[in-house]
Amino acid sequence: MVRYWYCALMARAAPIISVGIVLAEGNVTDQSGNMFGDSPLVLPVGGPLYLQLKRWIEDAIKRGTIKPGDALPSERDLALRADVSRVTVRKAVQQLVQDGVLVQRHGSGTFVAAQTPRVEQSLSQLTSFTEDMARRGMSVRAEWLDRGVYAASPEETVILGLSSGEQVARIARLRLTGDMPLAIERASLSASVLPEPTEIGDSLYKYLDRFGVRPVRAIQRIRAANIAEADAHLLQVPVGSAGLHIERISYLATGRVIELTRSIYRGDTYDFVAELRLGDPSAGAKP
Repeated sequence: MVRYWYCALMARAAPIISVGIVLAEGNVTDQSGNMFGDSPLVLPVGGPLYLQLKRWIEDAIKRGTIKPGDALPSERDLALRADVSRVTVRKAVQQLVQDGVLVQRHGSGTFVAAQTPRVEQSLSQLTSFTEDMARRGMSVRAEWLDRGVYAASPEETVILGLSSGEQVARIARLRLTGDMPLAIERASLSASVLPEPTEIGDSLYKYLDRFGVRPVRAIQRIRAANIAEADAHLLQVPVGSAGLHIERISYLATGRVIELTRSIYRGDTYDFVAELRLGDPSAGAKP
């Protein structure tokens, strides 16, 4: 059964009216125990009203006052209790839908989205996605989007240090845990290193290790990104959702570039963690 909350509507010179609703099973519920209590909403101070309301709803979800699968009150009821316009409510809700916090179902209303488990990945070790997830006891799988040998683009030629006319192997995978997509990885390697990309199993790095060409270090750049339509469809998130764009250039022990990978990660599933240490103040001192 889907739970609903309802506001007590205040009419001038009239008592509070309790509003009930008939659910799918025919039961009736009233506003008692709703997420607002009997007091007006006290929005956090600072910023535009729609952001204040957005933060209030996010805090209510974190506190467990509103749970995944619960339906929000109507736009009108939220506006009355928060003492804001319906336009303000609409803007706050739209932002939360874009962030994946809420979901809207045509003809049913607005609901709290299911909580997505977050994954932490260390930035201090060079590991494959498969190895990293295995260390956390998570079962992962990949759906192949592309794997083949192509003419190298000018950018691939420069980054991978290829000769003119040399080809590249490109692989693209959708990474999932269970049925939940986590990331899209798109990698390019010299075709001389990876002549048969269709032979890769679960792990690219494990495959490269068999031939002694596994990278030993990498430079990784991470930036915020809004997920484009095609990738949003694959990752099962709204278009424009917050994501992480990660570019990794990996090297062999000889210093040769072996891999160029660009990935897009769902922003609601991934946390990248780096351990920082206090540097030696005397390291940069002049003798």
